[in-house]
Amino acid sequence: MRSGPNDVTMTDHTDRKRETAASFGAAADAYLESDVHGEGRDLETLADWCADATTALDVATGAGHTAGALADRGVPEVVGLDASPEMVRTATDAFDGVAGVVGDAERLPVADDGVDAVTCRIAAHHFPDPEAFVAEAARVLTADGRLVVEDNVAPPDPDLGAFLNRVERLRDPSHVESYTVEQWREWLRDAGFTVERTARFKKTLDFDAWAAAQSLDGETRERVETILREADADARDLFEIETRDGDVESFANLKAIFEATLSE
Repeated sequence: MRSGPNDVTMTDHTDRKRETAASFGAAADAYLESDVHGEGRDLETLADWCADATTALDVATGAGHTAGALADRGVPEVVGLDASPEMVRTATDAFDGVAGVVGDAERLPVADDGVDAVTCRIAAHHFPDPEAFVAEAARVLTADGRLVVEDNVAPPDPDLGAFLNRVERLRDPSHVESYTVEQWREWLRDAGFTVERTARFKKTLDFDAWAAAQSLDGETRERVETILREADADARDLFEIETRDGDVESFANLKAIFEATLSE
């Protein structure tokens, strides 16, 4: 485990979290309507893996799509947690059977052994300290509980990983980092989890819609599009970058879902 943050790092993390919560709060309605977050086989898979839970905490719930999917699967008690009050209100208004709480993913306001499922979908790349989130999930889970995390992931090749994170940070300054599958497995093991299943997949993103989700326009949009358009052969192949008449049409995000249970 990493050593605890110093005072300067803690202040930096707090400021970043406030800025991120504010930016996502302003986009709550857009996230509710987002196809990337609101539909897909990945959402169904995550909900399926938690269908037998009785109490579920969806961390960084956003507009509530994952919490809503858990409630639809029949999980009796579902709580969506987010740092943004606007997101929490959106989630609880939009999805029946979902309660809400404003809170920090790295300091969960939940008692030890308080829930038997923790979920987190397409959010941890915004966390300043995702390892702290994993440790908190281990703390709040019952002995027979499970953690299911889905996120964008980086390829093992460090140059391709740096390319991906550069693009993501330009598009969205709240992006901290997409990590490799092996890094996630290491964090899970260090927190006392056994990784039961890992599903890897790619999701094709329409460039215009992806850019619009962060109101990306003008010079910044052009910089992002130029980086994608001028990517080398390895990046074009891995991220399936498609162009037409000099414009980027689409590219693929790498994603993974992890199911982990606490080791005996």
